[in-house]
Amino acid sequence: MGHREDLLEGAQRCLLEKGFARTTARDIVKESGTNLASIGYHYGSKDTLLAQAYVALVEGMGDTFAGGDEGGLAGEPGSLERFRAVWSNIIATMREPGSIWRLSMEIVVMGDQLPEVRDHLVRAQREAGRGLVPLLMGGREEDVSDETADTVGLFCVTLMTGLIAQWTFDPETAPDADRLTEGLRRMLQAAARG
Repeated sequence: MGHREDLLEGAQRCLLEKGFARTTARDIVKESGTNLASIGYHYGSKDTLLAQAYVALVEGMGDTFAGGDEGGLAGEPGSLERFRAVWSNIIATMREPGSIWRLSMEIVVMGDQLPEVRDHLVRAQREAGRGLVPLLMGGREEDVSDETADTVGLFCVTLMTGLIAQWTFDPETAPDADRLTEGLRRMLQAAARG
């Protein structure tokens, strides 16, 4: 592995241990076995490196969202059963000790204090939504149109952000996949009548 990859992995470990605000460039260098100049050379700044490390951590969750090694997702694409299965997998990652999702809340709270991180993640939101669409609706990520990414995808990202906030703030009362699915089912029934 080269310095670029070592820095990214070191930054990921630092984020999980310390979060964005408490991670220093020296922490990353110590964790990665590189040098301070490497951060600027490969990433431009510590904040850009941390943003890319966070995105890599989240992207690594994709297999977990899809059911991991358990053989895929239940239900037909677009069904309530599929909706429940995907959100069950996502919520399971929020229940884990040391969940990466607390980092999302740190960005929300510190937004303007971490402009490079926030700007990088704002651009990544559309792609996150684009990745959730095939899990729920079927198909391939590369075939998801911008319009679908900006509607269905961002709906999912918004739902996920709310869930992260609830699970971070009060995991005892945060909704599980069954409650989310029942809420969606009731909304769809009401919409069909109106």
